[in-house]
Amino acid sequence: HVQLVESGGDSVQPGGSLRLSCVASMPTRCMGWFRQGPGKERQGVAGIGVGDGARYVVDSLKGRFTISMDKGKNAVYLEMRDLDPEDTAMYYCAASLRRPCALWTTYDIYGQGTQVTVS
Repeated sequence: HVQLVESGGDSVQPGGSLRLSCVASMPTRCMGWFRQGPGKERQGVAGIGVGDGARYVVDSLKGRFTISMDKGKNAVYLEMRDLDPEDTAMYYCAASLRRPCALWTTYDIYGQGTQVTVS
């Protein structure tokens, strides 16, 4: 049973940066990040294949958001820069024991979330 624990959420000013971290209790095949803003549905943000390191970031966030991992620690990170109030959301770490990692529907394990507020 995979458990995910996120950290790093905070309140920042527009233009600021944050780094989110997530550690899984065991190895998975895919790890990633989703977010859910106020009144919005949860959406995929970024994913990474644990085996091949292939990275996927939603087009609208490319250039500002970067996903990385430490395979040895079962950890995934989300670097966010030039943050905007529209980035305010609960950010959820996600994982899957299945593939492909490029599809948001693959991710079926979620953490409790970490809040990011930009104002």
